[in-house]
Amino acid sequence: MTDTVSKKRRSEIMGNVKSKHTKPEILVRHFLHSKGFRFRIHDKKLPGKPDIKLTKYKTVIFVNGCFWHGHENCRIYVMPKSNVEFWNNKIAKNISRDRIIINNLQDLGWRVIKVWECSLKGTKREQTLNALVEKITSGQ
Repeated sequence: MTDTVSKKRRSEIMGNVKSKHTKPEILVRHFLHSKGFRFRIHDKKLPGKPDIKLTKYKTVIFVNGCFWHGHENCRIYVMPKSNVEFWNNKIAKNISRDRIIINNLQDLGWRVIKVWECSLKGTKREQTLNALVEKITSGQ
């Protein structure tokens, strides 16, 4: 199947995809800040430059986009119908890189929490954010 938009337009669309300061990431940061948490963002000294670093709790948080990080059994993660081989390789590399980064962070003594984009939508948002606070403070 061919792409439904021109190559130029597809390039523009993909060029506008952000890797930092995404809406889900900002949502999590605002919530944590409102609950009194203080943190750093995108610390270049740590593997993978985690979205949020809570030094007090020795915890890092990655707010993952479901498509880009291959969230299985998620309605947002739908493989494109064009250029399938490219996208399969791209997502597989992202998943592999994520595993390596998480292992490296854990080896350094950091606790890693992943928050998926889909869990911040609709009625799941409040439950997800409250569970996140519980994970951070309980040390689990």
